[in-house]
Order: sequence, then structure tokens, then C-alpha cells
Amino acid sequence: MLKRLLIGLLALLLVLGAVLALNTWRQGSRQLDVPALPPVAVDVDGAARRLGEAVQLRTISSREDPALNAGEFQRLHALLQQRYPRAHAVMQREVVGDLSLLYTWPGTDKAAGPMVLMAHQDVVPVAPGTDKDWTVAPFSGTVRDGFVWGRGSWDNKGNLIAQMEALEMLAAAGFQPRRTIHLVAGADEEIGGLRGAKRIAALLKERGVRPEFVIDEGLLITEGILPGVRQPAAIVGVAEKGYMSVVLRMNGRPGHASMPPPPGQSAIGMMSAALKRIDDEQMPAAIRGVAGEMFATVAPEMDGFLRVALSNLWLFGPLVQKQLEAGASTNALLRTTTALTIAQAGNKDNVLPGQAEATINYRLLPGDTIAQVTERVKGQVSQATGGGSFELFLLPGANEATRVTSTDSAAYRLLNRTVREVFPGTVVAPGLYIAGSDSVHFVDISAHVFRFSPIRARAEDLSRFHGTNERIALANLGDLIRFYHRLLGSGAQTL
Repeated sequence: MLKRLLIGLLALLLVLGAVLALNTWRQGSRQLDVPALPPVAVDVDGAARRLGEAVQLRTISSREDPALNAGEFQRLHALLQQRYPRAHAVMQREVVGDLSLLYTWPGTDKAAGPMVLMAHQDVVPVAPGTDKDWTVAPFSGTVRDGFVWGRGSWDNKGNLIAQMEALEMLAAAGFQPRRTIHLVAGADEEIGGLRGAKRIAALLKERGVRPEFVIDEGLLITEGILPGVRQPAAIVGVAEKGYMSVVLRMNGRPGHASMPPPPGQSAIGMMSAALKRIDDEQMPAAIRGVAGEMFATVAPEMDGFLRVALSNLWLFGPLVQKQLEAGASTNALLRTTTALTIAQAGNKDNVLPGQAEATINYRLLPGDTIAQVTERVKGQVSQATGGGSFELFLLPGANEATRVTSTDSAAYRLLNRTVREVFPGTVVAPGLYIAGSDSVHFVDISAHVFRFSPIRARAEDLSRFHGTNERIALANLGDLIRFYHRLLGSGAQTL
């Protein structure tokens, strides 16, 4: 009896192993087979000097004061005109919202939808007291040790200068685009893009412009970051998470701290209970949507057990999901995230405050809506406080998650092919952009919006983004220029 049971168990394991192997084998590579392009000659040293000049300009935007640093932005505009005369000779230049730029290179085919390249001019400030931690002064634009150093060298003047360099090269060569090319350079992306990119998108819509595709900053070419993937992996953002913050206000009876109400009935006590429930009961997670497509695309390029697991989520799904939820960045791909960001109550140690207030920030997964999340929060607070009195209101600046750009489109295939041509051997996969970009304002006028910066990044580089010692390698700057040169040269002719 035991022998038959063991034989049956062994047979079952063999069948299971065969099924796993078959499923893994059937998940063949989804990578485009395209020949690598011979590298285009680029004046990398000259581009680095010009980027360094742009970095020296402290184009820091302000939500409260639209005119703050206006002179620095205007000096950047003049620099672009001086350094890229051929590009400016073929493009029409408009200033929108005082400081943002819209360039137009008219195409010969007015029926062809234009292509839009985006890069913002503004940068985040340097955290007070951290200047001394920089290898070089943060606004020096120093070229040293194979890098351009300084605030904005990566985010996002590197892209802006690379795009201008590519346009200058094409104009100098006598290139004439079939489809119109727009370059959008917002001046307030770091504070939401309401004065820049949003107005430019509205202007284009008013003119009846329907871009064939839009590409803005976003996900990167990662190296050694995706487990099990040996090759560099270019993750192209095909959707952007939504954004909302709610303020929760809890009212209690103020009074002397010597006579507190029963436990859980003070403003702070009720707020604590509500925040604990909100934090404990996160939005549900799942390997679906964009995340599901991303993992399905990279799975065939992985080694060992990871390839087997991701190719057989019907069996290993719960295990894989648990591992992904353990990491902050991968967890954000699977769910609408909940972050308790501000809490305040009381002003004296022996006085019971009559009010407590907290702010909760949500980054919405495509498919979840602001209305759904708001109702969920109301329910959680009501349950946690036993129906106690509270107020909940949405802060300005909320936006829904964007729709997902289809990877089964000529625009995505162009982008995919360009990456594979300029960065041979790189794995290309769709991904979800969990931060924010100016491109969110263009989803209403274009069906194909991508968030991707072809910048090579290792895990140790990520802290430089908005952080100390921001820099970009000269070799990467050269590849950026080649990427945009190829994308423009190919995309502006045909898809």
C-alpha cells in the first residue's frame, strides 16, 4: 500500500515537473530581433559642456511664486537659442505660461499625427545643509571623471539637452520630417506642471492636434536591478499611477488633561484608531494589469527558478506576490499604495485638543479611482471610530491613474525597436511609472503616451535622483543623443 502511494506520489511529481517545464518552455522570448545600429558620431564632449552650462542655471520652480527664478529660466532659453542655432532655424518657438517652451518642426504630411518629445527645465532644490556632501558644488555643472555633475544633469536637463543635440544634428544634415515634431519643455514639472505642460496640452488640443505618440521622462534602463535578468532591462512606462491626498479631521471634546474621556474617545485616540485601520488594511494587491504584462515579458529572459515561477503563476503566484509585496518599489507595482504623511494635534501637554488632523497620500493603480478610494477611507474611519464624527476632504492636485497605452501598437513597436537598435541586447518590457510626469497632461490628446528615459542606472544610482551627487555619465549622454536621433529620424518619417 505504502509502495503504491509512493509510486503515485512520484508519478504526480513527474507530471507536475513536466507541466512546469512545458509552460516555461512555451513562454518564449518576446524581444524584437533587430540588428544593432552602428553608433552615430556624436560630439559628446561638446554636449557635456553645454549640459554643464544648463546645470549652472538654478531653474527651481515655486508653487507659490510663479516668477521665482524667472531670470534663470530666461537665461536657459537664451542658452538653448545660442547653442542650437540650426534647430531654432527650422523650429517655431513659443513661450507658454511665461516660462515654458513649445517648439514645432512642421512636417510635410499634415495628415500624419505629430510626435511629441518632452523634457522639463525646472529642478528640485538642494536639501538645506547638504551642499557639503556633494563631490562638486551642486550647481557647478562640472565635467569630471567621466560625468557631468550637478542638480538637473539627470532630472531632467540631460534629456532636454540630448533632445536638442539630436534636433541640431538632424537640422544640420538637412533632415525634413514627414510628421510634425513638437518639443515640450515645461518650467514647473516638479510642482505639477499646471502652468506649463497642462497649458501646452490645452493649446495643442485647441488647435486640433492629436499626437501619434508622446514620450516623456520616466522609467530607465536598469542594470542588475531586476532579479534573475543578466542583461540590461529597459522598462517603458505605459501608464502612470494616479495621485490623491485626503485630509482626515477628527473632532473631540477639548478639556483638561486631568479629566480625560474614556479610552478611544479623545480626538487623538479616535484618530489613532482610524490611522491604524487605514495603515493595516492596505488596498488589495495582485499581479495583474501592467505588472502582469511586465513580468510575463521579462520571465523568458530570467535564469533559474525565477523564470519557472513567473511562467507558472497559477502555482507560484501567492509565493511570488508575497516576495514582491516585501519590497517597497515592487509592492507599489501591485496595488494602490497608502502612505500616512502628516499628523498633528494639540499644543500643550496638559490640554486635551478638540481636533486632530492627518493627511494620507494614495498613488492609484490603473483601475482604481479617486471616488472608490475616498469611499473606502470613509468606511475604514467609520468602522474604526464606531461611527464617530469626522471630516474627510480631498486636497487639490488629485488626478486619476492614466489609461494604459497598448503595447500592441506601431508607436510602442517603434520605441521598442529603437531601444534594441541603440542599446543592443537590452531587454524591453512595459512597466508602470509610480512617480509623476508632465505627460499626464497629454493623455487626453494622445492614445500613446510613454514614460521612458534611456538612462542606464544601477541600484546605487537611484539615490542620486533628487538626491546628493546627481550626475550623468558622458557615455550615457552620448547614448541619449543617439537614441533621440534615431527615434526622431525613424519616427518622424514612418511608424
